[in-house]
Amino acid sequence: MARPSRPLLSVPRIAEAALALVDAGGDFTMAALADSLGVRPSSLYNHLAGREEIVEAMRTLVLEQGAKELGSEAVRGPEEAVRLILRSYREAFARHPRIIPLVTSYTVSAPAVMRWYEELADQLTVLGIARDRLLDVITVLDSLVLGAALDLAAPDEVWDRRSTRSALLAAAIAASPPGRERADRAFELGLDLVLGGLVRLATTASAGSSRT
Repeated sequence: MARPSRPLLSVPRIAEAALALVDAGGDFTMAALADSLGVRPSSLYNHLAGREEIVEAMRTLVLEQGAKELGSEAVRGPEEAVRLILRSYREAFARHPRIIPLVTSYTVSAPAVMRWYEELADQLTVLGIARDRLLDVITVLDSLVLGAALDLAAPDEVWDRRSTRSALLAAAIAASPPGRERADRAFELGLDLVLGGLVRLATTASAGSSRT
């Protein structure tokens, strides 16, 4: 009998199946995952040690999708590089918003995911962020991007204008574009504010070190 052209199980196949379950229901169980792949739960452990490694495989899959879209576009300087990385990160997780609470519950450990953070750390260092503030900055950027990814899953009308007593807020809601346009504008504003603040932080740190 000829061998099947595609192995029954592999890490990418398990990650794809688990991600499909999370997209549909917000979580997965080992039993449901095995059933969706047509295998016994024990077979999964031949490829991944358990739930945490499966979550990391899903995180890798999602970020690799974003990396493919990022491509090899030439960039001018570290600030633009950071913007492109964060935009691709947001788009990747916006396709799978239900995985966000899941991945934030586990330690980042997958080599491919760590390489993504290493590239971000390198660009931030070139931008002038001091090493003792680097993880603070990465945490802020993570929060911005994951929140913005969830925002893309929000309804077109996030706030009901008829439910506010504030004429100011009602006017702001009426003036705001709906859906994707509103979310994109807010995200780009967030990038401007955060990256502008990072440039000032780097400049201040540089000036302080030059005086000592």
